[in-house]
Amino acid sequence: MKVARLSAGRVDIVEPGLPELVQRGLADETLSFVVGAADAVADADAVFLCVPTPMGAGGAADLRAVEKVVTELADRLPSGCVVVTKSTVPVGTARRISALLGRSDVPVVSNPEFLREGSAVDDFLGPDRIVVGSDTPEAAQTVVDLYSELGAPSVVADAASAELVKYAANCFLAMKLSYVNSVAELCERFGADIKSVTEGMGYDRRIGRSFLEPGPGWGGSCLPKDTSALLRMSESVGFGFDLLGAAIAENLAQRERVISKIARAVGGDLSGARIGLLGLAFKAGTNDLRDSPALGVASVLCAHGAEVTAYDPAVAEEQPGMLVVDSAYRAAKGADAVVVLTEWPEFRRLDWHVMAEAMHGDTVLDTRNLLDPATVLDAGLSWQGIGRPRVVEYATPAVG
Repeated sequence: MKVARLSAGRVDIVEPGLPELVQRGLADETLSFVVGAADAVADADAVFLCVPTPMGAGGAADLRAVEKVVTELADRLPSGCVVVTKSTVPVGTARRISALLGRSDVPVVSNPEFLREGSAVDDFLGPDRIVVGSDTPEAAQTVVDLYSELGAPSVVADAASAELVKYAANCFLAMKLSYVNSVAELCERFGADIKSVTEGMGYDRRIGRSFLEPGPGWGGSCLPKDTSALLRMSESVGFGFDLLGAAIAENLAQRERVISKIARAVGGDLSGARIGLLGLAFKAGTNDLRDSPALGVASVLCAHGAEVTAYDPAVAEEQPGMLVVDSAYRAAKGADAVVVLTEWPEFRRLDWHVMAEAMHGDTVLDTRNLLDPATVLDAGLSWQGIGRPRVVEYATPAVG
C-alpha cells in the first residue's frame, strides 16, 4: 500500500533528495500520510490539489481527478481555508472548482508548479519564480506568504493568467526543442555542426543556452500533454495555434528520423536486426517512462521486427516486446547497432573497447550527442550523433 510505504519513509519514484526530505519530515513530525483526502484537511489553512491531469479524449486535459477530489472535500473544508491548485489545469478551472465547491467562504487560488523531474527538490526550494493567481487578492497573498522564506520573485495575477502561465512556459520549451532538432537536421544536410551552432546561439541572452540540445524528441509527463491541451484550448476559442501544432508535428518527425538512422545503420531492414538501447526513461535522473521518446523509438523498432535489448540505470521492469537487462554491456551483446537514447552520465564512462567486443556490428548512434566520439572511434567503432559531422573527422592520429 502506497501510504504505508510513504509512512515508512519509502519513496518509490527516482527523484534525488526526495527520500531524505520525506524521512526528515516524518522524523520531526511535520509530515504525515493518510488514506482519503477528507482526513487530510481537518483544520487546514490551505489545501493543495496535486492530482494528475493527463491527456484526455481529443488531447484536452482530463480533469476527472481534480473534480473528484474537489467534490469529496466540498463539505469538509474549514471556513476560510484556501484551496490551491498545483495541478496543470486549463484556463477557467479555478472558476469551475469554485462552482463545484459551492462555498463562498473557501477561495480558490491557482499556483502552478514548475518542477523538473530529476531536480524537483532543488527547483522547489530554489524556484525561479512563484506564480499565484486568484480573483480574490487576499487569498492570493495568503499563498504568496507561504513561500516567503524561499526569497523568490512572485508573480501575482488573476486566476486565468496564472493558469495560462504554465501552459505558455511548457509549450515555449517544447517549441524550442523542436526548433533545435530541426536546425540539427539542417546541420546534417549542410555539413555544419549543431554543437557550434547552438554555442553561437546560446551567447545571445535573448535566447540562452537551455533547451538547445538536440535529441530523439521531447516527452515526459508534461510537454506532450500540455502542448496538446493548449492546442485544444486555442481551438475552443477559435484560434488556430499553427506554430504550436508545427512543433508537435516536428517532434513526431524527429522520432521517425531517428528510426530511419537506425535502419540505415543496419543495412535498411530492421526485421531481425539486433539493437542495443541505452536508456528508456524520458530523461536522465528519473525512472519516468511516460511519453518517453526512448520508449517510443524502442516500440517502433519492436513493431518492425527488430530484436531489442535495453538497459536503463533506473528502469528494471520488463517492457513489451523487448528484453530489459541489468548492464549496458549486456545490452550491447550481439548488437548490430547500439543506440544512446537517454543522457545518463554513466554511459560516458563505459569501456567502449568492452562494448565493441560484445557487439556484432560497429555502429553507435548517439541521439543525445552524449559520448566522446574519439573514445568510441578508438574502440574500433563508428559514431554518429544528431546534427554532428561524420565520425571520420574525429579520428585521433596514431602516436609513434
